[in-house]
Amino acid sequence: MGKKGKGGQAAAAEKAAQKAQKRAKQEAKASKTLTKKDTKAKGQQPPPPPTKGGAGNGKKAGKKGKAAAAIDDEEDLDALLEKFREQWATEHDVHEEKMAEAPTRRANATLTPCPNGTDLWLFGGEYFDGDRALFYPDLYRYTPSTATTTATPVPTNGSTPTDGGVWRSYASANQPGPRSAHQVATTAANGGQLWLFGGEFAGPRMNSFHHYRDLWVLHVASKQWERIDTKVRPSARSGHRMVCWKHFLVLFGGFQDTGVRTTYLGDLWLFDLSEYKWHEIKHDALRAHPAARSGFSLLACPDGVLLHGGYCKRYVKGQRTQGVALEDTWFLKLELGGDGDLLHSGTFEWQRRRKIGYAPGPRSGCTMALWGNKNMGVLFGGVTDQENDEESLESVCHNELFAYQLGGNGRWVSLNLKRPKKKGGRRRKKPQQPQPQQRENRDDDSDDDNEGRGDYEDGAREEEARDQEEEEEDDPDDPQKSVPLARFNTMLAVQRNTLYCYGGIHETQNREYTLDDFYTLDLSKMDRFQCLKGCPIDALEWNESESESESTSGDSASDSGDSDSDSDDEQQQEGEEVKVIQENEDELFSEGEDGLDDETLARLKREKAEREELRKRAMAFAGVAKDSKQREQDFLSTPLPGENLKDFYARTKSYWGSRAFEESQGQSRGKEMRRDGFSLAEKRYAEYKPVLDEIERIQREAGLDAEELKAVNKGGGPGVGQGVDSRNRR
Repeated sequence: MGKKGKGGQAAAAEKAAQKAQKRAKQEAKASKTLTKKDTKAKGQQPPPPPTKGGAGNGKKAGKKGKAAAAIDDEEDLDALLEKFREQWATEHDVHEEKMAEAPTRRANATLTPCPNGTDLWLFGGEYFDGDRALFYPDLYRYTPSTATTTATPVPTNGSTPTDGGVWRSYASANQPGPRSAHQVATTAANGGQLWLFGGEFAGPRMNSFHHYRDLWVLHVASKQWERIDTKVRPSARSGHRMVCWKHFLVLFGGFQDTGVRTTYLGDLWLFDLSEYKWHEIKHDALRAHPAARSGFSLLACPDGVLLHGGYCKRYVKGQRTQGVALEDTWFLKLELGGDGDLLHSGTFEWQRRRKIGYAPGPRSGCTMALWGNKNMGVLFGGVTDQENDEESLESVCHNELFAYQLGGNGRWVSLNLKRPKKKGGRRRKKPQQPQPQQRENRDDDSDDDNEGRGDYEDGAREEEARDQEEEEEDDPDDPQKSVPLARFNTMLAVQRNTLYCYGGIHETQNREYTLDDFYTLDLSKMDRFQCLKGCPIDALEWNESESESESTSGDSASDSGDSDSDSDDEQQQEGEEVKVIQENEDELFSEGEDGLDDETLARLKREKAEREELRKRAMAFAGVAKDSKQREQDFLSTPLPGENLKDFYARTKSYWGSRAFEESQGQSRGKEMRRDGFSLAEKRYAEYKPVLDEIERIQREAGLDAEELKAVNKGGGPGVGQGVDSRNRR
């Protein structure tokens, strides 16, 4: 027992000695590490370790050097990661600023309703003042006021109403570049996203264009942009359209402008939001499909995508370039496969839809906005280019409002503002005057004796009717007075049941004015437009380019040179002719007591008074017809000098159709509505025919030939613009 006890004590002592030795080594190693750190902190080199000689000591020194290098690499990686984090934060830092006023004037931007909320997002756009162009990379968010659609009246004196909504701008280093004619589609997934593709950019002189083919996504929650790069993607383009259907982005059409020739596209692409991949859908050559185009309408439906209208140019060798405004409607039916997949087992089918209902005429620059609550598309404005002959082209802007029912086979509807009901019920028509009936009961002698009095009474009734019509036109409650100025390329958006109209382009003669006014319309009430920001067109600036000013000065110089040679003779002949007519009339009236009876004298005086009144009306009408500030309603409801009934109705049939629909309380449709509209136009034309004849006579006396008369009559109306030569025909 004693021996075993002594052996156990020896083993325990040996273990204790080993532990003490191990602890001493650890303390020595720790002291060396502290010494190294101190020397590094002081910028000194660590002292070399003591050498005892032998190869083994060299290996130990090499291992220690590798360990120190590994520690340094780890410290460098940490520094790199920290630098990367700082750089990423700088690039993605979003600067938010509350704007004191609305964004500056711009066109071809996108106004997009927020998928999660009531806000609107405005991105990009361009501004052209006639000489130089500016392209914007700005991102704005508009938060409407709760009283936006009910409290603000329409400006009548050029003042700008106060908008209760708030504009905010967002800027960051990582965002899309300046562009216009791009497209934005929205999805409510992942807290709300705005997807942007394509667009174009040009220099101030617009000598060359750059088209984008990049894809970006804006995360609504963080207001941060993210660029999505893929190997396969659509070609660079602008003027295309893109919508979100389920978890796919559907993109179609567009154009590429090289500055010499414009190439229009008709390809179809889908972007899978779950896989982040582009897929091109090839058209079946044996099946009908839409032609290449740009500036059309593309709306997402529950079972597919609807396409309407658009614009393209046709190049014929030896002929002038022809711009074509398309008015066809197509439906892309999308069906998922049995496994829920669209790209591999699903089907794609283009179906052309017939024109049903009261459809707008052919026009460009009138993209529709989706009214999701009613499953309808809302269309406003647009421009129509009418070719009068081989060398002249007339462009007319519109401000009508249409809707397209997406369900079933589709149907067009004309949206007309509702006139408020007068207090005390409907206004009764005034009873007819009894004078005509009394005249019928008289004998022939009394009719002969009172012939002059009857003509006077007829004139009094006509004057009373005109006064009543003017009173109705001056009605401040007339909703038609709230309709925005005629324009095209308006930025439209429907949020809930409110239509928002921002800016657009208005053409007058050879000028394209970029607007920045802001309107809303409650689609559930259809009472009147509310103006949130006004834009008086007479306050807009236009700077002619050098080529325009040279051509204008050259034309004016040639005109003045041609006219100077014949001006003296023409003025002398015209002066003599007018003087002779006046002298003859004065002689007739001066000899009234001697050579004329009272009846003839009264008739001559009455005819002279009628001619004077007609001349005053003609001069006043001519001044209004050439006024660029004339309202679109007045322009459409009034025939132009030299315009026959057929041309007048062809130019204004949409307006008269809407008038017939409104007067019939929505009961008149189809052929009946067109027939009633033609009757209204015919009545209006007959009313103004004497005035038009007098205007033509006055213009002929001024020495204008037929071509000059046509140019004068055509150049004065609103909406006359650059036509097919304008790059804004999207």
